[in-house]
Order: sequence, then C-alpha cells, then structure tokens
Amino acid sequence: MVNYITIAPNNFFWEQTIKKSRFILNIARITSEEEARLFIDQISKAHSKANHNVFAYTLGDNDQIKRYSDNGEPSGTAGIPMLEVLQKNDLHDVVAVVTRYFGGIKLGAGGLIRAYAGTVADGVKAAGLVSRLTRLKITITIDYKNSDLIAYWLTKHDYQIIDTQYDTAVHIIVPVSSNAIPKFQVALTDLLAGQATFDIGEKTFFEIPVK
Repeated sequence: MVNYITIAPNNFFWEQTIKKSRFILNIARITSEEEARLFIDQISKAHSKANHNVFAYTLGDNDQIKRYSDNGEPSGTAGIPMLEVLQKNDLHDVVAVVTRYFGGIKLGAGGLIRAYAGTVADGVKAAGLVSRLTRLKITITIDYKNSDLIAYWLTKHDYQIIDTQYDTAVHIIVPVSSNAIPKFQVALTDLLAGQATFDIGEKTFFEIPVK
C-alpha cells in the first residue's frame, strides 16, 4: 500500500438537514468486522426510531473487505454512494453510518444519492484526515537559544513536531523517513553550526494531518 489515510479522530459525529429530513453521520475507525458490526448495532439501537440506518465500511490496507447496506432505501441510492465517498477519499479501516429521519418530502433516487454521499463527504471533511506513515522517531537535542530557529525550519520544510521536551536542553521529536535522514541531519547541522545532536529511534507509526 502506498498511503494509509483514515479519519483524524477515533470517531466523529456530523449532521445536516435536507428538505426536512435529518441526515446524521457517525463515523469511526475500526480494526475488524466485529468492531464494524458492533458500531453499526450501537448506532442503530441509539436511533431505533429513525427510518433508516445506512452503513458502509472498508477494512484492510487495500480495502480487502468492503461492505454496505441500503437499510430499506431504494437499491443503490445509499450504501454504495457512501462506500464510494470513503474510497474516493482513500480511507481505510473506517465504518460510516448515516441515520435518516424522514421529514415528509421525498427526495427521489438522485436526491437520495446526493444526500447520503454528501453527508459522508461533508462529515469526513469536517472530521479531518490523517496519513499514517512508518517513520523513524528522531529526537533532536539543542540549546534553548536555538529552539525557535529549528521550530521555524521544521515547519517551513513540512516536518511535523510530535513532541517537545524541556530539561537542561530542548528535545524535539520529529518523524523522518529512513532515506531522508542523512540529508535531514546535514541540513540541521549546517543550520545550527553543529550545535545539535540526533538520536535515531525505532520505526513506528506516525499520524500526519492531510492538508
């Protein structure tokens, strides 16, 4: 898999009203079909009086498992449009449930497709996305006087500062890909005239916001 993208929070709620019908999105990260089913059941029970609780989910680094249900809406107007939005956003290991409380005005097939797809798309945008990457955890140790300079440089060059720790010195933790480390160290060594030390940690997953 080239890139692994998921929603920023573990779960997220979003709602809109379309022609008096309420469309409520609940979306969450999952690691198994059992988690997906439990989440769908939980939302369906919480909204047991709703007209529909439509779901779609993807599982696996390459979406090996894809499931959806129209839950009583006309075939092809709800679950599939929701699944397509998840896939167009390259989302992995997420389950989305859209609850509909019918407001008395029929939307037609095209209107339903736009409503369900749009609710997921707008909700995903509001939730925010992260890219989960395998990176090496680099701890840069510097003097206090250089902390603002290096923070500016890292931000300018699109490196995410995961954590900053303070004691007798400043320790800035940054995820860096293994093939970029030599160039990274040379650039910072030059920037700080050699007044920096680097501790290269183990590979781990880092979540970096998708712009």
